[in-house]
Amino acid sequence: MNKKGFTLIELLVVIAIIGLLSTLAVVALGSAREKSRDAKRLSDLKQVQTALELYYTDNSSYPTAASSTVIGTGSYACLNASGWAEAGCADAFMGQVPTDPGSSDYAYTSADGTTYTLTATLEGTMNNLTGTVQASPSGIANQ
Repeated sequence: MNKKGFTLIELLVVIAIIGLLSTLAVVALGSAREKSRDAKRLSDLKQVQTALELYYTDNSSYPTAASSTVIGTGSYACLNASGWAEAGCADAFMGQVPTDPGSSDYAYTSADGTTYTLTATLEGTMNNLTGTVQASPSGIANQ
């Protein structure tokens, strides 16, 4: 008698192993997505910092916003020589201000134009930064 094929137990073992490996892959992929969103947040903060420094060089002050303002949308989607503006502004230092890749926002505050604070929230730990981080003319640090 010549047996060809696999037994039911062999098939169940292979299916269980495939299920275990796919579960591990999904967990690892979720962590990679979190890290990539955090890396984008820090990159976005550096880009906005650069645009704000260019603005400061031309105007000797930062754009003012007395209260914490969400940037990247509405009247704060573009940064030009006049300050914050809607998307598509002319002669822009930053034609499209980035938005948070997740569910939170980037907040900007500058009461008197001599300094500013950009705030973002990280999902994990990146470059020894965790939780809410603030960017200012002196750099990026934990809040």
